[in-house]
Amino acid sequence: MILNYKFKNFMSFKENVEFSMVAPKTKVKKRFPDNFITTNVGVDVLKTAVVVGENAGGKSNFIRSLSYFQSFFLKTESTKAYNNFINTNNNQDFCPKKSNTLQSFEIEIFVKENIMYLYHLEVDFVGIVKEELYFKKLEKNKYKKIFSVARNQCQIECKNKDECINQKCYTEVKVAYIFDIPGFEKEIERVLENAANKEKALGLTVTKLAMLGNEHGIAFTDWVKNVLCPETNIINYDIYKSMKNEVDDLRILHDSRYLDIFRMIDYSIIDLKVDEEKPFSKTMVIRKKKDGGTFSRDLVHDSSGVREFFAWAVQIFKVVYENKIVFADEMDRVLNPVLSDRVISFINGKNHFGQFIFTTHNVLHLDLKNYMKEQIYFVTKDIETLESELYSLADFPEIRYETTKIYEFYMKGILGGTAIE
Repeated sequence: MILNYKFKNFMSFKENVEFSMVAPKTKVKKRFPDNFITTNVGVDVLKTAVVVGENAGGKSNFIRSLSYFQSFFLKTESTKAYNNFINTNNNQDFCPKKSNTLQSFEIEIFVKENIMYLYHLEVDFVGIVKEELYFKKLEKNKYKKIFSVARNQCQIECKNKDECINQKCYTEVKVAYIFDIPGFEKEIERVLENAANKEKALGLTVTKLAMLGNEHGIAFTDWVKNVLCPETNIINYDIYKSMKNEVDDLRILHDSRYLDIFRMIDYSIIDLKVDEEKPFSKTMVIRKKKDGGTFSRDLVHDSSGVREFFAWAVQIFKVVYENKIVFADEMDRVLNPVLSDRVISFINGKNHFGQFIFTTHNVLHLDLKNYMKEQIYFVTKDIETLESELYSLADFPEIRYETTKIYEFYMKGILGGTAIE
């Protein structure tokens, strides 16, 4: 489960962004016993969170930052910052030497094996600047270092003699790294250090340790690659899922518990006939009629809301029954408020170690009867700098739980996150 996540200099976000899923230590959480899970490491973690904000404010970029971070673990080539993902105010020149390309990511997680991990990564256009991984078994303990990698030398020479050709910059780079891996064999540490200092391209050390059999490297890498599920809404989600055509999705569709989730959108649905080749378009949805009979319809001929929820229900299944961490971009854009509340109540009502964080334009989610203040986040964009900012409703001490109609504060621009500010 995610405890804390920070990043800096990514797309519309320039300054440090902080996002937390740690439940408050105050008595207020007693009002919401289903909204968090108590872990064996001594920290209570929130199951759900909602991110509200204006169009083009940065909500999708927030989720994309996690996809970008995850991509470093999924590829084997060098890890570095790319111009297209740098904040525009830091990337004012096509020559990377004249821009601020330094990005940082930090994530603190809890895994089922009763261990907390803290991972920090800094990259620029050359490659990795710093990488660190720590662990501890209790929240009250201090973190112990698993490894650290720091770049202590970086020489950049312009092959074009400071004159870029066709707005392209060609550089030669020489780098040197220092490794610190306590408890690891010094010979392996020297091999890693020598390999890093011989070539510019450097992948993540944590993935290398995982391949060498280090238990912490394996656990953390597996979590990032297989448990973290950031889903940005580039196209209709049912079409997106159909294009990915993942084997795990087909397995879930055949699970009877999936039908219970999918039926939230229409309780006349009583069964599914899953199409093995095109499950997100050709699956047959079977409904019960008023007279007791049944009728069937291909998913592709059903409503857009039903089609999209058919796909999103797979992700909800992963949260509740597979302890996945799902970030959903505008899942409820085609869902009515009642169904959205039903989904959140379902996730909160189950005992699991998954998390569901979603972005929305639905102001009815600004409700302190269903959410703690720590579960509601806003994204707003400065109209002059075009830089995004993420912050929690908990940052507003004047907002009390007895205050009704929080969405009215939001619509008036008092809480930010609206285009009128």
